[in-house]
Amino acid sequence: METLTYLDTHVVVWVYAGLLDRLSDAVMERIECDRIVISPMVELELQYLFETGRVGIPGKIVVSELGERIGLGVCSKPFLKIIACALQQNWTRDPFDRIIVAHAALDDSVLVSRDRAIADNYSRTFWQ
Repeated sequence: METLTYLDTHVVVWVYAGLLDRLSDAVMERIECDRIVISPMVELELQYLFETGRVGIPGKIVVSELGERIGLGVCSKPFLKIIACALQQNWTRDPFDRIIVAHAALDDSVLVSRDRAIADNYSRTFWQ
């Protein structure tokens, strides 16, 4: 069975920008071998970063190009189920983090993230 792995926003930015030296060999192996997806919230966060000048490419373009380059998919789990799970992520007030974690948590999938708060609160966070 194919392993489903979610990527956090900063990982998507680094992969898109070719900053692969920021990723461990173990993370790269997941990206190359697993079925890689993002929460739609990652695309929205990328757009916010674009609109505030922190990244130079709109979210839609980043996601589309990574779909072509590495087969990145966007999760299509039912939104009401995601929100129900996000309501349980009361360790943060950040709506991006709550929904990104909820997407992975709904079926106990791995989430590749360097974020310490996420790692401290979601046991399936992967960063080596």
